[in-house]
Amino acid sequence: MIKDTLPSDPTHGHSLAEDIARIEAQMLQRRRALAWLGSSAGALLIGGCGGGGSSSGSATTAATTAATSTGTSTGTTAAATTASSSSTSTSSTSSSSCVADPQETAGPYPADGTNTSSGSTSDILTASGIVRSDIRSSFISSTTVAQGVQVTLTLTLANTGANCAALAGYAVYLWHCDAVGNYSLYSAPAESYLRGVQVSNSAGQVTFVTIFPGCYSGRWPHMHLEVFSSQAAATSGKNAVLTTQLAMPSAVCSAIYPYVSNYTRSVSNFAAISLSTDNVFSDNTAAQIAAQTPTMAGSVADGYTAAATISLAG
Repeated sequence: MIKDTLPSDPTHGHSLAEDIARIEAQMLQRRRALAWLGSSAGALLIGGCGGGGSSSGSATTAATTAATSTGTSTGTTAAATTASSSSTSTSSTSSSSCVADPQETAGPYPADGTNTSSGSTSDILTASGIVRSDIRSSFISSTTVAQGVQVTLTLTLANTGANCAALAGYAVYLWHCDAVGNYSLYSAPAESYLRGVQVSNSAGQVTFVTIFPGCYSGRWPHMHLEVFSSQAAATSGKNAVLTTQLAMPSAVCSAIYPYVSNYTRSVSNFAAISLSTDNVFSDNTAAQIAAQTPTMAGSVADGYTAAATISLAG
């Protein structure tokens, strides 16, 4: 019967011993085959798990990448939001904070009814034509136009008592010396140039077209101004709610004085003065000086634009 289970093979005999040897050889081959199949199945299973592991690793990597990406994106978005918030906050703070301008002397040449000139009271604030934007020309007994580098100055009035809200309807009287250091109605008695009044608009702004002032001995280059609660009140310096001065930027002084013929007298005077030795600006804080110094842009050839915020309790 065993013989019948074996394949026919004419090369071996038919004795029992031969058959037993043959059967043992066949069984050995089957055990090896089964062992090989088991090994292969394990390998396949391991390979399958490995593939799953690799897939899981890939998924983990993808999840990590996604998490990193999400974290980075979220972090970036959060940073951007924070930066935006910070920027908005800074802008908001900047727009709702201002430095109160200090009260300064009107000096000896205000022509606002508070002192005398040539033995008589000089009050240009009551003169017809004083309300004007372009203040370069005389308008009383002369039409002389002051010569110098043009400056278009915009002042913004802010209320320190109301989060720096614009002060509309206020009057500003601006005056200053000419290119050689003279003041109209005083050291230039026949002239009335470089003086004028403007009323602030809804944005609290007034604009004057003038020239850059010269530097005379003993003073830092400057402009004077008085603020009144209304145009009707702007008839005497005694009614001013603020009297202060603007300090001209040093860089612009240096760009003008040595190179423009009208200002030749200013060169040595400017070299001999500083903000720390000036008898008006020297006792002010750095913040006050910054507020009193207009920002300016432009050139000698094209003229300059200037801007400053004048802050006071409205």
